Amino acid sequence: MIGVAAILSRAATAAARTTGVGFISHGPRSVSQPSLPFRLFCANNGPNANPVALQMINYAISLARSRKSDESYAQASLVLEQCLSTQHDENSKGMVLLAMSSLLSERGNIEEAIEKLQRIQDLTLSSIGVRVATTEALVGLHLELEQDDASSVLADICVRLLDTIKLEIGGGCGSGVLDGRTKALKGLVELLHGNLQSAESLFQGAQENKDCSGNVALSYGEFLHATRNLSMAKELYEKVIQGMFENKDFGDPCNLAACNMTSEEVLLAATCALGQLEAHLGNFGDAEDILARALTKAEQHFGSHHPKVGVVLTCIALMFRQKAMVEHSSSLLIQEGLYRRAIDLLKAPPLETEVGAETKFHRRDIVALARGGYGETLYIQQNRKAEGERLKSWAESVWRNHRMSLAEALDISKSSSKLPVIDARISRVV
Repeated sequence: MIGVAAILSRAATAAARTTGVGFISHGPRSVSQPSLPFRLFCANNGPNANPVALQMINYAISLARSRKSDESYAQASLVLEQCLSTQHDENSKGMVLLAMSSLLSERGNIEEAIEKLQRIQDLTLSSIGVRVATTEALVGLHLELEQDDASSVLADICVRLLDTIKLEIGGGCGSGVLDGRTKALKGLVELLHGNLQSAESLFQGAQENKDCSGNVALSYGEFLHATRNLSMAKELYEKVIQGMFENKDFGDPCNLAACNMTSEEVLLAATCALGQLEAHLGNFGDAEDILARALTKAEQHFGSHHPKVGVVLTCIALMFRQKAMVEHSSSLLIQEGLYRRAIDLLKAPPLETEVGAETKFHRRDIVALARGGYGETLYIQQNRKAEGERLKSWAESVWRNHRMSLAEALDISKSSSKLPVIDARISRVV
């Protein structure tokens, strides 16, 4: 294993090469004013972020993802811990903690990621951009853990926080972006609660806003998709995908994000949602191509054994199921292979485990869909009917989506007003 000193030396060299500033562990060093995009979006919204800290963050993230191993993530954590210990302004500390939480989230350490984000909430002098990104990430993680009440409270706090700040200091450059993000965050929570009217009021006018991109456009697109406004949803998904390729800068406060709300997660989720939409339109060739791209993105970003890969595989299996139903064809072997692999990667509880509606485990929606779909695939085979019935019964016992039953989620027809949309960011069905 590479020594700690060597890791930190490499990080310092990388930072100095780009910024022209040395990295030292014994105290702050005077640096020249950074140029865009490292400036905050408005001068009165908080202190400027340290450009050395930003370079250390980028180095650590690249290091962690270089091999996607426990060792590479541990080395990145060392870099970020050292970086955090040398920061004296709260904005830079907040950005380092955002990066820490993102890497922890990627490795499935959600509770630890939440702890890092909660530390940012204690930094009273961090910028609006950092605070909005923190709350957005907290809401996203609580949604992934199915702690919906906590998500709702946090989303309300974020909306009120931004409203208060706007009253105190005025709109300012970039406030429209953050305002849209807070409303979309609350809209996503309402959508997951099944409160469609409330969600619609929060998303109203979003598409006409030039700042409608990223998480805002994705969440609004999912609302439109779920309520069968497929043409507008498709436009938004495509806009998200295009925008993610154009702006990936961690240093831009208007685009700061963490954990399951980062640009990589948004790009994956938008691609996955677009593939599902094409399947719902009956364009199965396009759907297969798009979902194949989503699978590649998931494997490249997270590694081939990550649960997020299982989420995408579930989408692909359901697409093949829908295609077989529409075309009156058979793809049982393909579906079975996809479901089995997805269930394995999703780390589903053993069938022998006693589970009920209140049993806690990660990615419940997706596991139930995968096991329910797999069960129906087996049920139509006479010699495996009992096995299929057992899988279906298990899936129904854990399903608790607010908008639709498991049967409705699996049996998509043109006459149905409800469409299930898998949100790969939070591993939930909206």
